[in-house]
Amino acid sequence: METTIVKVGGMTCGGCVRSVGNVLKALPGVASAEVSLEKSEARVTFDPAAVSLAQLKGAIEDAGYEAA
Repeated sequence: METTIVKVGGMTCGGCVRSVGNVLKALPGVASAEVSLEKSEARVTFDPAAVSLAQLKGAIEDAGYEAA
């Protein structure tokens, strides 16, 4: 397992935090996703053999947020 922090832009409330967390947790290979509105980031623990960093960022962007 690997842990990374992805900066997330565009979140304004707790609903946004839940949305980002849900899309990340739905990806195969994601063990956990902790999303912080205050820090504008998501700390994601994932299996790099099952999901890539680009896929994590893509899921966030597909949900309507910015990922960096």
